Amino acid sequence: MGKVKSLLVSWKVDHAERAHNCQANSSHRILRGDKRLNIKNGRSWNRYCIECAKKMASYGLNNLEKLRENIDAP
Repeated sequence: MGKVKSLLVSWKVDHAERAHNCQANSSHRILRGDKRLNIKNGRSWNRYCIECAKKMASYGLNNLEKLRENIDAP
């Protein structure tokens, strides 16, 4: 059997080294030391505040559950 492919892109959670805006909502400010989500985008990273990261994770989990239901359906 070949290598199993993942539907998820590379990601990591870390703490911001400097202040910047969330890339999902520019009114959300990520301050130095705040926890943030980093998602690989080609050769760089997109960075999101924890509030947006939680929404993105919930949305993704719902979509993965729908995918599983469709795969399991006769």
